[in-house]
Amino acid sequence: MKESTRNRSARTRGAGKRAEAEGASDHRPASPVVLSHLAPAMISEVYESYWRFAAERQAVFFRRARAEAPPWTRDAVIETYKFTNAYRASDRVSQYLIRRVIYREDLPKSHAEVFFRILLFKLFNKIETWEMLERALGQITFEGYRFERFNAVLERAKAAGRQIYSAAYIMPPGAAAYGCPSKHQNNLLMLERMMADRLPDRLAQANSMQDGFEKLRSYPTIGDFLAYQFIIDINYSEITDFSEMDFVVPGPGARDGLRKCFRDPGGLNEPELIRLMADIQEREFDRYGLEFESLWGRRLQLIDCQNLFCEVDKYARVVHPNVSGKTGRTRIKQKFQANLTPIKPFYPPKWKLNLKIESGAPPVARPAATGA
Repeated sequence: MKESTRNRSARTRGAGKRAEAEGASDHRPASPVVLSHLAPAMISEVYESYWRFAAERQAVFFRRARAEAPPWTRDAVIETYKFTNAYRASDRVSQYLIRRVIYREDLPKSHAEVFFRILLFKLFNKIETWEMLERALGQITFEGYRFERFNAVLERAKAAGRQIYSAAYIMPPGAAAYGCPSKHQNNLLMLERMMADRLPDRLAQANSMQDGFEKLRSYPTIGDFLAYQFIIDINYSEITDFSEMDFVVPGPGARDGLRKCFRDPGGLNEPELIRLMADIQEREFDRYGLEFESLWGRRLQLIDCQNLFCEVDKYARVVHPNVSGKTGRTRIKQKFQANLTPIKPFYPPKWKLNLKIESGAPPVARPAATGA
């Protein structure tokens, strides 16, 4: 696993630049591509769908943001099934986390308090669970935290048949590590251990996103996927200030998407392929004749490209049923339901996007090829 979680950053940036230079004059939408690195990387027909899906899913986001009436797309698959946004931070749960959990004017702003709120929210990853805790307990703070009170609220919810965890990813039960019969009890105890270990301060002193990832990864029940998701969420706050181009860990869905997009990775490992996609994004949108509206000038980052592989894995189940992934899944479970509630995007203030949004600045198509 060491190989998959340590990116050879300089080498893959070079790979992206070489691939961009090799294809700069090629604008034929359906032409096959060989990406040169250690050996030729061979793509499948799903590769083109990756870029078309990214452009159309981002266009749907902006149509909603402009309060246009549905339908927001002519793509029958995107219109029928539920997919996350092209940018992870634009998703409903991420937006709630950023606006309502991290950057709350009425809640304490110390690293310890902000970290406590982020991890408590993300352990369940469910807006309804957070709001249930707030209704029952008032303002959620580490200073006011008591295991018995939080446990009692969660136990009552479970007894009433409520789902307290999101289905987006699975939290391990943790009984062997923390000794309680219920998963939520073990999750609370893990959070208590993190706070006792002064993990918020240690993360604030971390040298890199990978360093922060490894500190989270050291806790029982937190594997590579959860540690990466958690460090991305923590990095939305002021606790850390890493570039999202620093580090990437592909999850299970992204690995399936990579397998479907690349017939042969050509010597590149999975993180390197994701970095390559981030590096050559402008060239590929141009090559396929797509107008991609960036996030007010912010390019797709490694976490976004990783997420897009996960989503194109699902998309390909319908559009490219002949291309199989490792899991062999053939259906998309969740159907899309249009939500007409206006969306008002809000991003980490350090990204310097919110003033652009408030001023009504239009999104930027094909931003300059520099990291954010």
